[in-house]
Amino acid sequence: MDIAKELLAGNRLALSRAITAIENEYEEATDIMKEIYPHTGHAYVLGITGPPGAGKSTLTDKIARAYRSQGKTVGIIAVDPTSPFTGGAILGDRIRMNGLTLDEGVFIRSMGTRGSLGGLSHKTADAVKAMDAFGKDIIIVETVGVGQSEVDIVKAADTTVVVLIPGMGDDIQAIKAGILEIGDVFCVNKADHDGADKLVRELNMMLDLDANTMMTSDETKKALQDQFHHLSAAIMAPTTGWRPSIDKVVANQNEGIDVLLESIHKHRVHIEGDGELSWRRTKRTRDEMLDILESSIGRYVKNKIVATGRLDGYVKQIKHHETDPYSVVGELLQEMLK
Repeated sequence: MDIAKELLAGNRLALSRAITAIENEYEEATDIMKEIYPHTGHAYVLGITGPPGAGKSTLTDKIARAYRSQGKTVGIIAVDPTSPFTGGAILGDRIRMNGLTLDEGVFIRSMGTRGSLGGLSHKTADAVKAMDAFGKDIIIVETVGVGQSEVDIVKAADTTVVVLIPGMGDDIQAIKAGILEIGDVFCVNKADHDGADKLVRELNMMLDLDANTMMTSDETKKALQDQFHHLSAAIMAPTTGWRPSIDKVVANQNEGIDVLLESIHKHRVHIEGDGELSWRRTKRTRDEMLDILESSIGRYVKNKIVATGRLDGYVKQIKHHETDPYSVVGELLQEMLK
């Protein structure tokens, strides 16, 4: 089977095999990506993130159904923690989306993080491209969680939805972890539980609060400003005139989904209108190029240094102080650049 040609022709099995090749770094993966790349850039990518237990998978299921009712085709990538034994995804989010599996307009794939600290597999971007080339209108990327080291969803998504639930007792801690910087739309799920209105008020207060009122000294003010500017530069350009919406939803009862989709649509219209969508996708391309370069260097080291036993020799020399790790790395870099 010519996987790339069959994928572009709409063969679901070819799409599945392409993502498997991408995830496992098979030799044909690069050739597949080269062939399908000209056919990408049409899908809109929606990121769904939030703490464990927030109901992200149920919400993703309802959002996908709503888009299907609009006649749009949907791809879903559920990024799960990686099993230390098999290397595969272990949460099985597809179990919560069983009702979608028979819909030919929906394609669901679970992927393991493979050790990525950012909550996304390094191969997620390529899987998104495969679904894009396949012809999906909307691609939903649901991540394993959220925290200070798990904000990579912003690099992959056009619109990021942060899902929170009342009563967890760590709402403010979650906000401190950087959620305000990554959320384009906030979704308070399980809004029928006590504390939902309180959480909405807290989010509104944090969004509206002038940063200057949070400072207790000039030193603290400067430190937090520097931290914010660094985070903004590293993740995304500041949005121009967009205030994240906060929508209450009861996903398991399918309540509030239409309102949430309207907020997502409004954000899409906004970033398409002011050029930010183009900026985000340009930055995404840059980040992906650097990631491919880094991965290629890693494979070179694995194949040429580790597998051949040279690494063990270097370690022995370093251990006996015959050389040092900095000199060894310098020599290896020179060797790779020849």
